[in-house]
Amino acid sequence: MLIDIAIDQVKGLIRFFEDYREVGLTQAMTIAKEIATEMEIDSVFQVKRQIRRKKQFDENVNEETTQSAEESFRINYFLYIVDQAIGSLKKMFEQYKAYEDIFGFLFGSEKLNSLDDNNLKACCDNLEIVLKYKTFSDLDGKDLFGELKILRNILPKETKMAIDILNFLKIRNCFPNACIAYRILLTIPVTVASAERSFSKLKLLKSYLRSTMSQERLNGLALISIENDFIDKIDVQGLISDFAAKNARRTIFR
Repeated sequence: MLIDIAIDQVKGLIRFFEDYREVGLTQAMTIAKEIATEMEIDSVFQVKRQIRRKKQFDENVNEETTQSAEESFRINYFLYIVDQAIGSLKKMFEQYKAYEDIFGFLFGSEKLNSLDDNNLKACCDNLEIVLKYKTFSDLDGKDLFGELKILRNILPKETKMAIDILNFLKIRNCFPNACIAYRILLTIPVTVASAERSFSKLKLLKSYLRSTMSQERLNGLALISIENDFIDKIDVQGLISDFAAKNARRTIFR
């Protein structure tokens, strides 16, 4: 799968999950009730016993709202999973858009023919800068611009996708910069291994020495561990001070 196709697929998935977030629970519950009826199972949510902790006299007393089992499932489970999926897809989509800004003019013959000379030259120069390391570069932007101008005029009409253009260039063997650009484009991975990364973090968090913990605590620790680059930029001392100021349990008597 090419990146331009992956961008369209991810964009469609994001729209699907955004719509599913609003109406998906009702549809899923309807199907689940039908399955439960066929299996002769009561289609009700199990209600857990509420554990109430005795508060101290100097604590801030807040009115606790009791949620129904269905509402608790919707907030703590359904919306949580759907929002995680939407966030991951949007992060992947942003990465694809960054690739599109760099290699978008090479995605196909239609995209290549739609650009005028000024825009095509700017894209070639930008690609040279991106692929440059110190004084070395994989290709020359000026030469690439000249090769693509000629290539647009000699490409067959049936040659539309990037892989077809690369096969055409291999036969001609006279467009070195264009061949390098398309080879780099076609070796950019479409999929990512973020799921494996999450499981590897899970093994470190939930070990034999720490085998029992609540789901909320496990989610929090996993999020901190996975997004540690972002956590390092947060002012932890400032957060602790704000939390201590808002949740002061002691009253100063004079």
